[in-house]
This record gives sequence, structure tokens and C-alpha cells, in this order.
Amino acid sequence: MPIRTNRGRAAVYRRLWGWPMRSPRHLTVVVFVVAVLVITLGILVPQLTGGNKPGGGAAAESSGNTTSTSNVPGTTNTPGVTGSASALPTRITEVPSAPTSAPPDPAALEVADSWGRAWVDHPEGITAEEWLAELAPFTTEEQLTEMATVAPGNIGATEVTGEPEVVESFTSSVKVELPTDDGNLLITVIDTPDGWRVAFYEQVS
Repeated sequence: MPIRTNRGRAAVYRRLWGWPMRSPRHLTVVVFVVAVLVITLGILVPQLTGGNKPGGGAAAESSGNTTSTSNVPGTTNTPGVTGSASALPTRITEVPSAPTSAPPDPAALEVADSWGRAWVDHPEGITAEEWLAELAPFTTEEQLTEMATVAPGNIGATEVTGEPEVVESFTSSVKVELPTDDGNLLITVIDTPDGWRVAFYEQVS
């Protein structure tokens, strides 16, 4: 039967509020039910309102950490260490320029001619040391070392039969062909701190 008076409603409310106080068992039941409701609301409310999504600060921090530890080419990352990453050595991207062509230096041609005449000058009985001593003023140290294994007696040419002819000419090197009585010599002369010197030669037909 519906309660129609305020006095009746107040009596009902007093009975409901007083029920937990009637015994320790009633109080325990009420506390348990309230705790279950609080936990349930704590789980459901964030899911319904989107509260579990990370805030801007967390997202920014995560983004910052990801950027600092990403493997970017040219950098070295060490976990737990902050600061700028060390860069790898820079690669050479420019192609070396080609030698610059230039008219042959008369001094280079003179050195090639003098070297060729010393090369064919190997009378019978000359030692390798004596032969190399004649070539030394016109030859680089590296080329003299290579020629130390050459036996002068095995050289067939005995005289130069013409003038040096330019094959290639650059600002720092000149290649000439020098005729002898046993074929031609292809001689490369380079510009060194000590002047023009023969750096390479070969016999050609």
C-alpha cells in the first residue's frame, strides 16, 4: 500500500538508515556493498568517458623518447644516455677533377731527353750502382728503387735516335715518347718540389 504522508515516509527512511546500525553483521554487509559500487564505478566511468587515453604530456614524452632512441642514419644512440649523437665520418661526394691540360714545359722535355740518354749509356763493365748514379739526377726516389732490379747489360738500346715527342701534357705531368736504336721509350715526367723528374717508363715498339 503506497505511503501517502510525510510522517510515514520519514519513518521508512529512519528504518532504512538505522538498519546497518542494528548489528555488526548489517554494517559489514553495507560497507561491502558500498565498496563494490565504488570499485565498479571506478572501472566503468573512465571507459565511458575516455579517461584511459594518455594525456598530451604523456604522448609528448613518449614521442620525445621515441625520437631520441630512433635509429637515424648517421647517428649513434646509447640507451639511457642523453645528448647529441655522434655523427659518422663525412663521405667524399665530389669527384676528383681531371688533370688540366697545358703546353709542355721545355724543362720537362729536357729532363726526359737527358734521362733517356743516361738510360742507354751502359758500356760493358758498368755496374748497376754506376748506371743508377747517372740516372739519379733525373729520376724520382721511388722510380730509382724500382730500377735497382734492372741489369744494365740486359738493355739492348745503346743510343737515342731522335727528339722526345709529346704524347700527353698537363700542368703537373708530361708523357713523351723517345726513340732509341732498340725501340721507343714511353717516359712519364712529373713536377716535384725538386723539379721535373722521371716517375715511370716503359719500352714500346
